[in-house]
Amino acid sequence: MVTGAAVSVSLDCVLDDNLTQLKKLNSILFPVRYNNKYYADVLASGDFTKLAYYSDTCVGSITCRLEKKDDGAARVYIMTLGVLAPYRGLGIGTQLLNHVLDLSSKENVSEVYLHVQTNNEDAINFYKKFGFEITETIRNYYVRITPPDCYVVTKYIGQPQSQK
Repeated sequence: MVTGAAVSVSLDCVLDDNLTQLKKLNSILFPVRYNNKYYADVLASGDFTKLAYYSDTCVGSITCRLEKKDDGAARVYIMTLGVLAPYRGLGIGTQLLNHVLDLSSKENVSEVYLHVQTNNEDAINFYKKFGFEITETIRNYYVRITPPDCYVVTKYIGQPQSQK
């Protein structure tokens, strides 16, 4: 790993021909086996889902689902954001999240949200750096992992954030 140098990372859309790379990445990064609906949502999300490549090696991804709220406003649900352990701390996760936040702003998306396990302090602090706030706690959200509780972490786009 090169330290002290600018990291050259490229982002690529997830398409049928590289979906296998995402599946392999997910099997390494997450303790969940994703179903066909998840991968259909990934393929339908267009530019909101990206693979991150470092020196032509797939090292991370962000996967999202586009949703409509009851009032018709668009929102983005981040299903997964992950970077392989040897490549963490290089700004790759930041680049992936910034891509989705910038695209959300351009596409008039009103909010971006996700679920985070309540004991995942690293993830909670990461999202807070980008203006996300804990907006809800859901008890027993997870079935097969402990603790089973999660936070809903939300960033409202185009609205002033509370100052801490």
